[in-house]
Amino acid sequence: MVLDATARRRLLGTLVLLAALGMLIGGETILKEKLHNLVFIIYWLVCFCCTGLAILVAMLDARALRRRTHQEQHELFEATLKQIETEAKTRPLPPDRKR
Repeated sequence: MVLDATARRRLLGTLVLLAALGMLIGGETILKEKLHNLVFIIYWLVCFCCTGLAILVAMLDARALRRRTHQEQHELFEATLKQIETEAKTRPLPPDRKR
């Protein structure tokens, strides 16, 4: 199964966000009594990095979506102008108007 860039980006964002959520839940329930000193700091730093990475991926996805939308609007505008131009050339002139 081949994924396009958008699907890969969204899959990565989802996985990183799920990892951060899993670490949050695990750190506040199962591992609460087991995390001490340096391990505690490293654990929550990794969780924080996963959250930050999820935010970064979401921002990159939003930028790519905005760019693609802008490109599609530009292409639609160009196609509409060409269609109007073609229709104007092929449409017969009214009898009261001469060239």
